[in-house]
Amino acid sequence: MRNDALTPDLLISAYAQGAFPMGMEDGRIAWFSPDPRAILPLDAFHASKTLMQTVRSGRFELRVNGAFRRVMEACADRREGTWISDQILDVYCELHEYGLAHSVEAYRDNELVGGLYGVALRGAFFGESMFHRQRDASKVALVGLVHLMRRQGFALLDVQFQTPHLKRFGTIEITREAYLDRLEQALQLECSLVPEDEG
Repeated sequence: MRNDALTPDLLISAYAQGAFPMGMEDGRIAWFSPDPRAILPLDAFHASKTLMQTVRSGRFELRVNGAFRRVMEACADRREGTWISDQILDVYCELHEYGLAHSVEAYRDNELVGGLYGVALRGAFFGESMFHRQRDASKVALVGLVHLMRRQGFALLDVQFQTPHLKRFGTIEITREAYLDRLEQALQLECSLVPEDEG
């Protein structure tokens, strides 16, 4: 697949089939559909007492879609390297303009200090990446995302790969076949992460 073939329509089609892209060091775009696949069941989401105290304290202000490109740029700026190439950045920003890619941001003293972004298709949200500049900022953003998804009736939170960080929140690994079954069910729902009267 040629790099110039990466478009919002192709991304939407890929996500609906259980695949997602990553930029490679040589500039290529590679496609992945992991087996097993990591998901975070919304009814099994777990946040520690300490984290929930931080959420309730109001230390961080949460906003949705206030700085989508800045969140992606921050995720791409991590020291350990990144799969978020300039091409990936641009096409996801296009998806954001279409109302399909979203960011949840944590601010402190009006400064962006953490957040996450992903793609929402009907009843599924595909989490892509997160960052933090202050302790617990990205975790608070994740709590905010789960709250939104529950409120809006979403069925699937895809986190792609299991990590020790995500496992603490209740993520599990399932087979690709089981994931595709859950995805098919989620895509039958009619959901919106941000209601029109709040968008």
